[in-house]
Amino acid sequence: MEEVFITITGIDYYLGKKPFKVGRKVRLVKEEENTHDAEAIRVELPYIDTIGYVANSTHTVYDGTLSAGRVYEKIGEKAVAQVMFITHSAVIAKVLSENSDKVFENE
Repeated sequence: MEEVFITITGIDYYLGKKPFKVGRKVRLVKEEENTHDAEAIRVELPYIDTIGYVANSTHTVYDGTLSAGRVYEKIGEKAVAQVMFITHSAVIAKVLSENSDKVFENE
């Protein structure tokens, strides 16, 4: 997969910036049953659960990153991303893998 960067938003609805550290790996999970967004991708950490969502609005997607809609078909049901930058209101992460099973197998 080519280099893909995403914006993680909605973090203030969960635990804020606390669970995010540069270099930390997070799991991306498609939410196929989401009634508000058919292309919703939840961001979570093992043992913590949801910590945000991949941005899917022109108002929340940072320049140089892809929206959830653009990433949705590039990943499987789950994927892994690595935190690259933390801003005042969002997190920028790089999608590493289309499958999270190997990265988080020790859960």
